[in-house]
Amino acid sequence: MNYTTLVSTDVLASHLHDESWVIIDCRFSLNDTERGRQAYFDAHIPGAVYAHLDEDLSGPVIAGKTGRHPLPTVSAIAETLSRWGIDSGVQVVVYDDARGSIAARLWWMLRWLGHQHVAVLDGGWDVWCSEGRPVASGAESTAPRVFIPRPQPDLVVDAERVLAVRNDPAFRIIDSRTEDRYRGENEPIDPIGGHIPGAVCGSFAANLQPDGRFRSQEELRTRFQALLGDASVNHTIFYCGSGVTAAHNLLALAHADLGDGLLYAGSWSDWITDPGRPIEQGS
Repeated sequence: MNYTTLVSTDVLASHLHDESWVIIDCRFSLNDTERGRQAYFDAHIPGAVYAHLDEDLSGPVIAGKTGRHPLPTVSAIAETLSRWGIDSGVQVVVYDDARGSIAARLWWMLRWLGHQHVAVLDGGWDVWCSEGRPVASGAESTAPRVFIPRPQPDLVVDAERVLAVRNDPAFRIIDSRTEDRYRGENEPIDPIGGHIPGAVCGSFAANLQPDGRFRSQEELRTRFQALLGDASVNHTIFYCGSGVTAAHNLLALAHADLGDGLLYAGSWSDWITDPGRPIEQGS
């Protein structure tokens, strides 16, 4: 069986020694960019390799021209995925300790590159540890394979596309950040607060139960049908601060069996690099 959205700790535990499975630890902190890597060295799910958000899952940041986590080039991420032992026959499982908000970035990137057999560990590192599952320490590696990317350009949009459709009633733009950041009342990271005019707020945190696991497919379906309104899924654009946590909403949307939405990969931190683009604050 292949897993394409979420996978349980029970299922992962039964595949720890499966050579056709690759486990990737995506723990990362914006406040301390080395904390996740050190946490991985201290303890991780056995067999997991480490993915660093800045170094592995993002391209170079160009001040005033890109957001905080631009996508890497296809060739660069394909080389990284090959080094991690991923090819078309591999089931990938990704996890973090941030409710899936970082791991979902790699989940989305693999799908963007045409690899469907990738799932986020439901509940992540915290649930794995709370259940007393095995852990390992130190760095691990996997035998390299050849990852052949099959990019899906229709899954991603840029600022110009967002600008062109933001007033089109056939489209829906969803801001995945917290409500206070959406309103511009609290902006802890970017120099300008607010949101893209016309966007609605749909914080990724609402996808989760109190224990950090995802809500049921039925609950997620109800949530996203309300957020989408009359817009079709392939006319729904998700963004966040830098194109990371928006992928959490895309994961939840797919898990609800509603299809693939679109990611504005540059997100708010890219949008505000051009003073000519409109911004809005408040509700």
